[in-house]
Amino acid sequence: MRTKNFAYYLLALLVIAATLLSACGGAAVATEAPVVEEPVAVVTEAPAVATEAPVVDSMTALYEAAQAEGMLTTIALPHDWCNYEAVFTGFKAKYPGIEVNELNPGAGSGDEIEAIKANKNNPGPQAPDVIDVGLAFGPTAKADGLIQPYKVSTWDDIPDSAKDAEGYWYGDYYGVLAFEVNTVEVANPPAEYADLLKPEYNGQVALSGDPLTSNNAILTVWAAGLSTGATGEEAAQAGLEFFKSLNESGNFVPIDGNSKSVGIGETPVMIDWNYNSMLNNVNLAGNPEIATIVPSKGNLAGVYVQAISAYAPHPNAAKLWMEYLYSDEGQLAWASGFCYPIRYNAMMAAGTVPAEMSAQLPSTEGAFFPTIDEINAAKAIITAGWPTVVGVTVKAPAP
Repeated sequence: MRTKNFAYYLLALLVIAATLLSACGGAAVATEAPVVEEPVAVVTEAPAVATEAPVVDSMTALYEAAQAEGMLTTIALPHDWCNYEAVFTGFKAKYPGIEVNELNPGAGSGDEIEAIKANKNNPGPQAPDVIDVGLAFGPTAKADGLIQPYKVSTWDDIPDSAKDAEGYWYGDYYGVLAFEVNTVEVANPPAEYADLLKPEYNGQVALSGDPLTSNNAILTVWAAGLSTGATGEEAAQAGLEFFKSLNESGNFVPIDGNSKSVGIGETPVMIDWNYNSMLNNVNLAGNPEIATIVPSKGNLAGVYVQAISAYAPHPNAAKLWMEYLYSDEGQLAWASGFCYPIRYNAMMAAGTVPAEMSAQLPSTEGAFFPTIDEINAAKAIITAGWPTVVGVTVKAPAP
């Protein structure tokens, strides 16, 4: 009996001990569980992924929104200007499903502004979504409430001096003015503005644009004045006097010249941006040979700017267009047309400009890059004075 009772006691003690150990083991797990942080670490990584995703998703969403709009309307973008042919081709290939509606390729910067004004309440195909205008036209369009802000993803690469801080307008490319000369028609190409007054250039010299509306033509008149040694507003007045003399001598051809008019000899000497002259020479493939001559006196540079209309019928397509223009692909398309893309310095630093493309770009050494205020002052004098001082209407070329 004693032995059996002892066994019962022993068994009871073992059960109690096991119960206590089990309870202690459960408590140990309970106190250690909060130390296990791995599931929390996974959760904390999720937001990092979420913050990165919109960078990709935003472009996808923008493209989808642009596709829903179905169209992009541009204005004043001739295909042989800074190689917009390559720009259009690249955009359409990258973003199919968006019709590109091109308005008046031969228009000037002033015409682009007027097109926005005239179509404020028109959501149809005559209302431009985007504009590409001379530097001084950007701030004016902003002040008049004609454009809306948008900062492209490569915004930081655009020099501060070439963009509006709030994103209303932003530089796209630049070059210098030059004489574009058909060497078959002109045996002795002019070297300086003063040469254009010589009798041998009778009936041969033209502007690229109308000086009442065209940034190109306005700056050309100013450059002619600068070549005389005058500066600032005096140079603008001197430019008007220069073209008065050019017209009176019979050397001036009052036609808004283009690559075709130069090629066929209608305007064998045209003052245009150096990049357009060089591209025209490539496109004509030596038939005829085109000389590009940058005068040393009155060497004037010009920057153009992009902006989205405040009344754009297709705002998402407009933003997608801007993203393409300021991507490496879009910038290199312009560079292939011999003009300097505005992100050139940043892209050179990043090694994204092919060496052969950089080598083909013309020099801008010694060129005068005027400020917006300087351009506006000259522009006011030239547009007001051309009708009375020069007194001739510049007409569009034959189709």
